[in-house]
Amino acid sequence: MQNKNEFKSGFITIIGRPNVGKSTLINCIMGEKISIISNKPQTTRNKITAVHTTENSQMIFIDTPGIHKPKNKLGEYMMQAVNSTLNEVDVVLLLIDASDFKESEDLIPSLEGLTSPVILVINKVDTIKKEELLSIIFKYKELYPFKEVVPVAAINGKNVDSLLEVISNYLEEGPKYFPDDMITDQPERQLMSEIIREKALKFLDKEIPHGIAVGIEQIKKREDKDIIDVSAIIYCEKKSHKAIIIGKEGQMLKRIGTLARQDIERLLGSKIYLEIWIKVKANWRESEFLLKNFGYDIKMK
Repeated sequence: MQNKNEFKSGFITIIGRPNVGKSTLINCIMGEKISIISNKPQTTRNKITAVHTTENSQMIFIDTPGIHKPKNKLGEYMMQAVNSTLNEVDVVLLLIDASDFKESEDLIPSLEGLTSPVILVINKVDTIKKEELLSIIFKYKELYPFKEVVPVAAINGKNVDSLLEVISNYLEEGPKYFPDDMITDQPERQLMSEIIREKALKFLDKEIPHGIAVGIEQIKKREDKDIIDVSAIIYCEKKSHKAIIIGKEGQMLKRIGTLARQDIERLLGSKIYLEIWIKVKANWRESEFLLKNFGYDIKMK
């Protein structure tokens, strides 16, 4: 039992296949949008740090990109982010989708040799029957000696508090790494670009979402009004994609911009005027230089 005066802290990573709900779980834990959400795979590109602080503990969560086979420099970076994280944390959460759990079986070898405790988190349990859940638990316990198995439904917060209690049991006494009011280490500029990308993911289909990046060119507060001017550029790989992003009479871009503006206003706590431009950057996902410019911590060769 935790001593009343003991303060626990530690770093927790969440790994899993694309689209199993890692970002949804992070946002549920935090009660705020820290990581963008989409029903399209490979939404998260960076390691996102969320800081959950209570009176007795501070948990630093790292939401990694979904594990997949890289097809370009960006994909290689995403997998580099996952692999480096596994050796840096105090607790590893393997998140699987209860409705499609077989897709995650081949992730087990990546856990071999880890010294950190690994907790199996079965998400979307609200979509299956109890008997099916028991079958999944039995199967995965045969594959790996998980310290704990916790079923959750991140979309509505079911059992997430219990997950936090379980994680706390595996943390040791430690310092408060971040101030109480800090919830993420992501700079505002990065959060804004990710919000815009999330709205593009929402409306655009097929390969276009994976072929875009967002750069924030300017953030400037007006002197005469309580308005912040934000200028952003959506980069795409083809001229044909540019036309689709803009849409007929600019309607697609307007939809993306309207929803992005609303979220950015909540982030900044101020009215904003958002201006978005579209530029073509062919094969930007293969350019280490451009990836670094877009905020990805690429190790330049």
